[in-house]
Amino acid sequence: MSSKPPLSLSSVVAFTKILKQSSASQSTSKPKDGLYKILVIGDLGTGKTSIIKRYVHRFFTQHYRATIGVDFALKVLNWDENTVIRLQLWDIAGQERYGNMTRVYYKEAVAAFIVFDVTRRATFDSVGNWKTDLDTKVQLPDGSKIPCVLLANKCDQPKEGIVNNPAKMDEFCKENGFHAWFETSAKDNINIDDAANSLVEKILANDSLLNSESRMSADQFALGRGNNEDGLNRNKCSC
Repeated sequence: MSSKPPLSLSSVVAFTKILKQSSASQSTSKPKDGLYKILVIGDLGTGKTSIIKRYVHRFFTQHYRATIGVDFALKVLNWDENTVIRLQLWDIAGQERYGNMTRVYYKEAVAAFIVFDVTRRATFDSVGNWKTDLDTKVQLPDGSKIPCVLLANKCDQPKEGIVNNPAKMDEFCKENGFHAWFETSAKDNINIDDAANSLVEKILANDSLLNSESRMSADQFALGRGNNEDGLNRNKCSC
C-alpha cells in the first residue's frame, strides 16, 4: 500500500474545507464541473490502495506498505462533452476500524466504496460494520444515506463465502443498502472502471435531484414572500 506519510488531522480538515469551497465556487461559475469526495474503506489488506492506483494512475504493484490514517488521489473524468468531473478518492486505513477519527475523514463525502477480499471470508464479515459506521457518520444534505458500492476485490484468485453465489450477494446488498456490487481485480484491471462509473452515475443523479429540490424550495420561498408583500393573507377567511 501507500508509502507516503499519513495526512495529519489539520491537513484532513484543511482539505475538507478546500473541497467544500471548490464545490461551492464551481456550482455558481461552472455548473458543468463537479468536485466530489469519495471514500474507499474496508479491512486492512483488502486492496483499497491498489484499486485507487489502478483507477487513477493505471498502475499496479504488489509492493505497498499499509496505509496509516488517510491518503487521497484525484481522478479527472471528461464525463461528456459538457461535463468535467473531479473525484477525490480518500483512502481510509483499515486499521481505523470505524473509530472516532473516521467522522472527520468522512466529512463532506458524497459516496463510498467498501472493499473486501474474496480470498478472506473474515473481511466480508466486516462489511456490515463498515456500512453501519458509514451511514451513522455521513449523510447527504437532505439527510439520506450516501450511495455506496461494494467491491469484491482480488477476484482473480480463488474465492471464499457467499461471493461465489451472485444471487445471495444481490440479496445481501439489497438488505444492507448498497447501490451495487462488483467483483474486481486491481491486478488484472477487472471491473474497476465499471464500478466507478456506476457510482458516478448515482452521484450525478443525486446531485441533480438535490439541486432540483433546492431550486423548488427557493421558488416556493419567493412565491410565499411575494404573497406576503402584496398585503394579502391567503389563509384568512373572507366571511
